[in-house]
Amino acid sequence: MPVSASYRPDPQFPALGPEYGDPVAAADFPQTILRFRNDRAAACVGLDTLSDAEWIAHFGRFQPLPGNIDPPLAQRYHGHQFRSYNPDLGDGRGFLFAQLREAGSGRLLDLGTKGSGQTPWSRSGDGRLTLKGGVREVLATAMLEALGVPTSRSFSLIETGEALERGDEPSPTRAAVLVRLSHSHIRFGSFQRHAYFDSAERVGALIDHVIANYYPDLDGANDRPSALLQAVAGRAARMTAGWMAAGFVHGVLNTDNMNLTGESFDYGPYRFLPHSDPNFTAAYFDHQGLYSFGRQPEAVFWNLQQLAGCFSLVSNSDALVDALNGFGPAYRRALMDAMLSRLGVGSEGDDADAILVQSAFQAMAEGGPSLRWEPFFFDWFCAGEDRALAGPRGGLYATQPFLTFRQCLAAHAPLRPERLADPYFSGPEPEELLIDEIEAIWAPIAQADDWSAFSAKLVRVEAARRAWGLVPPSGETPIAPG
Repeated sequence: MPVSASYRPDPQFPALGPEYGDPVAAADFPQTILRFRNDRAAACVGLDTLSDAEWIAHFGRFQPLPGNIDPPLAQRYHGHQFRSYNPDLGDGRGFLFAQLREAGSGRLLDLGTKGSGQTPWSRSGDGRLTLKGGVREVLATAMLEALGVPTSRSFSLIETGEALERGDEPSPTRAAVLVRLSHSHIRFGSFQRHAYFDSAERVGALIDHVIANYYPDLDGANDRPSALLQAVAGRAARMTAGWMAAGFVHGVLNTDNMNLTGESFDYGPYRFLPHSDPNFTAAYFDHQGLYSFGRQPEAVFWNLQQLAGCFSLVSNSDALVDALNGFGPAYRRALMDAMLSRLGVGSEGDDADAILVQSAFQAMAEGGPSLRWEPFFFDWFCAGEDRALAGPRGGLYATQPFLTFRQCLAAHAPLRPERLADPYFSGPEPEELLIDEIEAIWAPIAQADDWSAFSAKLVRVEAARRAWGLVPPSGETPIAPG
């Protein structure tokens, strides 16, 4: 058997029954060219020992993994898309391929696909993914992980030899199939579907499934739905705070794009901020700025309200309101934690932490377009005033708008100053992932099948991940050790 001893299949989702997912088959692709495999992620689920041929057989041809889901399941869900309810959703170009236990932690993890072919929920779509979309998602997940944001992880990218017609990029364009590793692919919209059909029984069964597999500490709760909502809200708060500290704009925060375990996933028109701008949007079709950078916490809370509405079929509404009301305080604390982590300093208590975080956001706003988001954290990591003032942005930092921030930061002790010895911090600039660079990485792939810039970028992002050494949110385990 080509898997290692740490491979532990544990398919739990199929037991829910046919109302939750449909058996499907992957498309028969003309070609399967391996473009990316994440061996660090594969090691934590016992799949790093696969040869490239075996890898392609499982993640390009989708031969079932030993003892795992067979056939794959396209999950059923509904969702609010830009706050308009859509009952015609579901996995239209993906499926749940496998579930495994993580080595060490024992967490249940999913392998899900994107671009694997048509399903009963494809509607008029072809069920495919553009190669450029796959490249963008690999880059997004690598960068977010490096910055300590809870995220799914790109596991595999295989080009499939098909030509696709798309309205938002030059066509015909190349196709690919992506496999992602995530804690769960159960979405807010999974509950919305059963609430839409007024099925308290199926909502309750899905709550029981989520608690059993992802929140077992809630098993004895008096009101299990409200306890689950509170826990999910806490995870969502940490995820959102991670985005805000990373200067990340997801772009499409629909209820079908939020899962029950608090990791961001399904990266379409995302962007990283070039500089501080609360009105910055990632999706060209987000004309009202509904999912702009500064409105992301509001969007996540709105989505949690829709989830609470589903839970109201099986729980006391007052308890659910109490659980929802916990999101605000949880988010504020999570944002302080995420910002302190990015600045590399310890907590000095809620009041001092809040003042520091406020001063940091104000300083970045005062810096305007001349101060890019990521270099700010790179320069000031571990409260390094001497280093920041001696760097390429030192003249800006010496001005009056930064005085309050510098004073607040000086009151916080460096948390991990040994990190500054990493060669990464010796350079003048940090690793970023702005749109122009993504386009520059894609251009040689499109024009000459040259993947060198893509590979080099992933090497540099991995170096940044190791240098930052950002601690995952409290109570969570990283998907793979560094």
